[in-house]
Amino acid sequence: MLLGTLAGEDYKDQVSAAGAADVEVAGLSADSRKVEPGTVFFALSGSKADGGAYVADAVAKGAVAIVAAHSLDTAVAVPVIVVDSPRRFLALAAARFVGRQPKTMVAVTGTAGKTSVASFTRQIWAFAGHPAAQIGTTGVISPSRNDYGSLTTPDPLALHTLLGELADEGVTHAAMEASSHGLDQSRLDGVVLSAAGFTNLGRDHMDYHPTVEDYMAAKMRLFDTLLPKGSPAVIYADDAWSDEAVRVATAAGHDVRTVGRKGTFLSLKRVEHFRHKQVAEVHHGDQIFEVHIPLAGDFQIANALVSAGLAISTGVPVAVALKALETLVGASGRLELVGQTKGGALAYVDYAHKPDALENVLNSVRPFTTGRVIVVFGCGGDRDKGKRPIMGEIASRLADITIVTDDNPRSEVPATIRSEIMAATPKGIEIGDRAQAIRAAVAMLSAGDTLIVAGKGHEEGQTVGGTTLPFSDHAEVRHALEEFDR
Repeated sequence: MLLGTLAGEDYKDQVSAAGAADVEVAGLSADSRKVEPGTVFFALSGSKADGGAYVADAVAKGAVAIVAAHSLDTAVAVPVIVVDSPRRFLALAAARFVGRQPKTMVAVTGTAGKTSVASFTRQIWAFAGHPAAQIGTTGVISPSRNDYGSLTTPDPLALHTLLGELADEGVTHAAMEASSHGLDQSRLDGVVLSAAGFTNLGRDHMDYHPTVEDYMAAKMRLFDTLLPKGSPAVIYADDAWSDEAVRVATAAGHDVRTVGRKGTFLSLKRVEHFRHKQVAEVHHGDQIFEVHIPLAGDFQIANALVSAGLAISTGVPVAVALKALETLVGASGRLELVGQTKGGALAYVDYAHKPDALENVLNSVRPFTTGRVIVVFGCGGDRDKGKRPIMGEIASRLADITIVTDDNPRSEVPATIRSEIMAATPKGIEIGDRAQAIRAAVAMLSAGDTLIVAGKGHEEGQTVGGTTLPFSDHAEVRHALEEFDR
């Protein structure tokens, strides 16, 4: 494919100015180690390295052109295309180079709930008879694959390669998570969206975004830049930031559809909480539906309504979408019931690793907990330190027993992280070893109690220093239940 074709209307002038329109392209890469003859190398600037330092290596390996944000200090023997955003050029070029993606694509953004919404939307589509897939934090799930992953929003090359594979597999509908990092770094540019959703906004990624307002602005790029004008924008109406999301989506010319207690598209009128399910009364226009959702927690109803809104907005009949909610299976590690004691105490694993998410999950289990709420959690290293005392205070206020342990300490000293949480948890119990902390919590369980092991959810490893060690909250909870419930 010619580079001029890959450039499209967005970058054709810059490519022509560099005399590179007729360059034949065999591949794209932002990693000089993966450059092969015929590759266009994108010299991206990151937090740890500047791609410009690897241009000579890329050219030596056969790069036929360089895309950069500025002129190079050293002359090279191939055309150099200078553009304002090499990341965006890469994403758009990747989409054109692969040339295939599922016909119906939706993306959801927000601080919490993205994985569940992507999962639930896929399940509703499948219920309605569509070959469907989801892409996000827990990996990729489609009719023929279930691949564990770690990035909420993959890089553009990986993403568009994946979308091409899904299209070749016969997937017609795909739901993906849109992280603030992914949106800010233009990873989703080039994805043709049919609809988009917003769940909520809380404190997260303050090690990346200067302010909460900047964080929200990155999220809103999904609506003000990526979603085609006039497309459905499904917005959860009951969050503190919902009005801002509605404002942005409306200003961008979208068909705004709100869901929730304040919603007008899918309006939640009544909820009855049970131990393993919830019964919701949902209104759509003049229609009234009683929906039995087999998941615990108000936040799961919110996620289910956003998912139903996205499915309905992409062609699923309202009655079918709401009926599908009765068959939902929770996403891995999202208030997932792992087991229970013979006395009936419940043990859940949840991915809550930020303040709002921890508060939501602890509040969600209280209505059906006749005994004590016990929580085990920690905070990750090399991330937003400001949330540690906030999460400590939340746990201290909403749980009856708090055990502070290690999450993924990464390069930080684990004891230092725990001390910053413990400062706001005066009655907390500190047990650094996560397996021992889980074992201690399970040993405390009595009839009517609920245990939440929070922070890692679906993850299958624990990162200490530069090493990721095998570790599963699910497995540790099950082992402890077997030990103490024989």
